[in-house]
Amino acid sequence: MDIVLLMARLVLAGIFLVAGIGKLADLPGSRKAVTGFGVPDRFAPAVGILLPLTELVIGAALVPTGSARWGALAALTLLTAFIVAIGLNLAKGRTPDCHCFGQLHSAPAGWPTIARNGGLAAVAAFILVAGWRDPGASSVAWLGGLSGIGVLLLMGVIIMLGLLTLLGWAVVNLMSQNGRLLTRLDALEATLATGGAPATPAPVAEAGLPVGTTAPAFTLPDLEGNSTTLDSLRKPGVPLMLLFTDPGCGPCNQVLRQVSHWRQVAGDRLGIAVISRGSQDANLVKAREHGLDRVLLQQAREVSQVYGVQGTPAAVILRPDGAVGTPLAGGVDAIQALVASTIDSDNAPESAPLSVGGAVPAIALATLDGDPVDLAAESSTDRVLLFWNPGCGFCQRMVNDLRAWESQRSATSPVLVVVSAGTAEATRAHGFESPVLLDGGQGVGRRFGAHGTPAAVRIDTAGRVASPVASGVTAALGLVRSGSAAAANGHR
Repeated sequence: MDIVLLMARLVLAGIFLVAGIGKLADLPGSRKAVTGFGVPDRFAPAVGILLPLTELVIGAALVPTGSARWGALAALTLLTAFIVAIGLNLAKGRTPDCHCFGQLHSAPAGWPTIARNGGLAAVAAFILVAGWRDPGASSVAWLGGLSGIGVLLLMGVIIMLGLLTLLGWAVVNLMSQNGRLLTRLDALEATLATGGAPATPAPVAEAGLPVGTTAPAFTLPDLEGNSTTLDSLRKPGVPLMLLFTDPGCGPCNQVLRQVSHWRQVAGDRLGIAVISRGSQDANLVKAREHGLDRVLLQQAREVSQVYGVQGTPAAVILRPDGAVGTPLAGGVDAIQALVASTIDSDNAPESAPLSVGGAVPAIALATLDGDPVDLAAESSTDRVLLFWNPGCGFCQRMVNDLRAWESQRSATSPVLVVVSAGTAEATRAHGFESPVLLDGGQGVGRRFGAHGTPAAVRIDTAGRVASPVASGVTAALGLVRSGSAAAANGHR
């Protein structure tokens, strides 16, 4: 029994330590995960840090015999809390990302997650009950009885397990990135090809079908079991986006959250159809959570394969004539850029730049975490939109000045909103305190009349354009700084 208790302690300790380290390695994801489970936004940063620290303490407490019973009690309590939280969300039809192992593994919470936590809770209960008086063998005392060969064998096993763990982490991390790697490589190649000039990440990947080829026809059931063909999805004169997702794909949730907002912004100028796989029940939950009304189910990956999709999320735009209209976009950033450039290019020939005093139309952009924000919404203070690009040398010269302004911003100053043409990763690295929105295709900047970066424009509290576009470093910084004086004097 002593050996059984020891093994149970070490296994449970290892799981908690890996979970804690994984969450600490991705604190933004941890904060977002606890928010998804219902933790208020103001408490999310603290909970996002305290949770992995608690898991590390529990994992460490399970190893020594002196603290093992208390570690098991804490593990059982935390696992029970997880089970209750997941159960309450499932009862409401919600499946937030569990982010259970941080960067190592993140998937929508569901009944398998409850079953896994239930099994771990049973192990914790076993250690607590069977080992309350005697928690088993010491995790280090038995080392003294090993021979020289035994010690070498033990070291070999530890090294092998470490290598297998690193290999597993690398494989999971590579698969989770999907098409993001291809997108970043394309952006880098474009930059090198222009001799270091700024390049906007393009939704291009070496997968997918060549532009101009006829889109392969298909027939798939919807969530009600009705057969749907590609022709029935198309509308005359309207491009159609096929969005390939998977209910177990974490980044797919970031994209699906934006579908309803894309439809609102695009109106009748872009059709969107989601092609998923997996069970009908899992996809029904996703459809209700994100307000999706056009979800088709493939048996495995039969449609994905004919369209050259190698991972999810991915998307492609079909032209109104039924031909492939764009390269395949893989990953959250590339899909956002694809939608932005498609809507903007469709609207550009007939849309003049917004003029001073005009109302800002409904324009939805995503935050660094993928949450949509409507620029037309009224606010309690003026906003200065700064159209910025992390690959632009002039934009980078502004960073220190912007940070200094952020640190000295008063209550009467306008809110600075950085509208970035770069990827979430490249933009996040600059550490802005102000809100950041992503405009990969720079369509929103052109809509305001900004034809390059950096540039800035002010929006008043009623959602109207309140200044001409200020282009260049000096003019953009001047608008940010002068906006404070204008707000203080009541100029609108």
